[in-house]
Amino acid sequence: MIVSKIKVFLKILRGEKPLETHIKNGLKVGKNFRMQEHCIIDYSHSWLINIGDNVELAPKVHILAHDGSLNRTSLKCTKIGLVTIGNNVFVGAGTIILPNVRIGNNVIIGAGSVVNKDIPDNSVAVGNPIRIISNIEEYEKKNAEIMKERPVFERDWRLENGITVIQKEEMIQKLKGGIGYLK
Repeated sequence: MIVSKIKVFLKILRGEKPLETHIKNGLKVGKNFRMQEHCIIDYSHSWLINIGDNVELAPKVHILAHDGSLNRTSLKCTKIGLVTIGNNVFVGAGTIILPNVRIGNNVIIGAGSVVNKDIPDNSVAVGNPIRIISNIEEYEKKNAEIMKERPVFERDWRLENGITVIQKEEMIQKLKGGIGYLK
């Protein structure tokens, strides 16, 4: 109980608003939405953001529906735009999603990307500025081939599932030659 209250307090100090607050302000969120630590959703324009079903935001993702860059110019205005994230989307850590962007269904956005344009369905996109590197089918096929040669660990090899010290050391050793996978 005390730990959860401390976590809420720390989030408030970092400027993170509870998801419920965004929803009260008009944010639309589908089923099975998961937002990891330190994500920021544009509080001042939550109602301009629509997030679909089965969406996961990795740590430190920022979703912005406004851009105040013109405030200090003679125009003295803020640009605003809709942000739509489709179904079955994974957004990698540290990604920034800018206003007036639509991310389609079945999309993977790589870590550290700056999403400044629409991303079509079934795409894998990365970079700053973002660019499409493949479609989902190609990405899955490529990784399925790699999985045949590289270590694949079961779910019990996760912290929340009680990974042991011995398993941690074994994982480190097996990953020295390259990438691995958790099922």
